[in-house]
Amino acid sequence: MTSALEHFRFAHPLWLLLLLPALLMLILRKGRGAAAALMFPNLSVLFSLGRRVRHTAGSLALPLTLVALFTAILAMARPVWRMEYQNRTASGIDIMLALDLSLSMNIDDFVDQGEHSKRIDVAKMVVNDFITRRPDDRMGIVAFAGRPRVVSPITLDHKWLRNSLNGLRLNDPEDRGTIKEQGTAIGSALAAAASRLNARDAKSKIIVLVTDGASNSGKIAPIEAARQAKALGIKIYTIAIGSSEGRVDQNTMRYPYQEFDLPTLKEIASITGAENYWARNMETFKSSFISIDQLEKSDAKSFLVVENIELFPWFLGITLLSVLTSATLLALNPPPSP
Repeated sequence: MTSALEHFRFAHPLWLLLLLPALLMLILRKGRGAAAALMFPNLSVLFSLGRRVRHTAGSLALPLTLVALFTAILAMARPVWRMEYQNRTASGIDIMLALDLSLSMNIDDFVDQGEHSKRIDVAKMVVNDFITRRPDDRMGIVAFAGRPRVVSPITLDHKWLRNSLNGLRLNDPEDRGTIKEQGTAIGSALAAAASRLNARDAKSKIIVLVTDGASNSGKIAPIEAARQAKALGIKIYTIAIGSSEGRVDQNTMRYPYQEFDLPTLKEIASITGAENYWARNMETFKSSFISIDQLEKSDAKSFLVVENIELFPWFLGITLLSVLTSATLLALNPPPSP
């Protein structure tokens, strides 16, 4: 009952004031007038007055007329069934996440809650938090090692996006990784991400590159890929992962002693008007994505939507039906002439 009262209301309630004179008329109509009587010397004269009067028409016509009057007043007050809900619109940013899956991402040089964690695991966790903070943005994922692979198209389905992120695997001796070819094809990864963004119509397009190595594979140089991205209006934020020494253990990669190319990553970001970050530890890795989150804001607006379902046609229909029924009854059973 309470829920019904929350939704039902009159759009023009002042018309309900007409119910007061209508009720007054009903009360006065029920009042008894003075009794009338005629004196006859005998009853025989009454037989000449005609047939017996039928009261059905009159007895139904009055209630129907009153129903028509009250429903007409209610219809003029315009009853509505109101639904209110919040609508949210957003002018989001299209984002491609380019994540390095080379074997060096298996190094456990990050410390999370006192325990050593692998770079790939930390990257997944930080990227997942970034996705959570941007519910209005379309995002996709390009994973790369010796070649790039689009593992998630640009989408607003962030559940699908997270599943794709969690499903990323580094290659192993049994070739069960997401990408079998080893190396670090940064230029090709940027080109693949840029081509996906170029097909989109968004107010802003960015690529977030996360890598711990220098480019040594692919058919396009990272700087050339950055220039092409700039021509398409795409900004590239670069995040280098690794310690200050930036060295990779010989037992980890086929090509030992490779390290991230910080000058090249800085130039990529500079060419496209973005920023470069160096994630030396867990704190700086998180702060890198927080900074990007603050620099690239989506315009989200929330407003109240009110939907009124008009109910007055039902009341108007009852009014017309009552009037027509009353008129029909009176036509078929006219009251006696005076």
